[in-house]
Amino acid sequence: MRASEFISESGPKRIKPHKDHAATEQGHMIARDVGGYDRVYHMNRLWMAMAMADGKSTKPVDMPPAGPTEKYNSIHPYTDEEHNMVMSALKTIPSDYHTNTKRSKSKEPDDVHRVSPVTGFTGFKKSKKKK
Repeated sequence: MRASEFISESGPKRIKPHKDHAATEQGHMIARDVGGYDRVYHMNRLWMAMAMADGKSTKPVDMPPAGPTEKYNSIHPYTDEEHNMVMSALKTIPSDYHTNTKRSKSKEPDDVHRVSPVTGFTGFKKSKKKK
C-alpha cells in the first residue's frame, strides 16, 4: 500500500453543490482563517467586519484584522492570589503567553458616572383605610 492512498495533505476533494441547490442560492462562499486553526474566531471577526460595512462597496472597513487576544485564551485574575495561581500554572504547563496589561489596582475611567441619575423606587404610598 502506498502512503498517498491513506495520507491526504489537502483534505478531501471539495464537491460542487447539486445544480438544483445552487439554483436556489444567490451566492455561496466558504472561508476560514489562513491555516484553518480557529474557524470560530475567524467567523466572529468576519461578522464584525460585515456589521461595519455599508453594503454599497467592497472596500475594506476600518477595523483591525485581529483583536488583542486573537488565537489566545484570555485570563483575567481579580486578586493577587489568583494572579499568583495563574503564573504558577503557566510555569507548570508549557504555554505560549503574553501580558497585555500589567498587574495593577483597577481604576474607573474619569468619565464614568458614579451616581445614578435615576431616583430609586421607594415603594407605593400607603393608603388610608376607609371605615
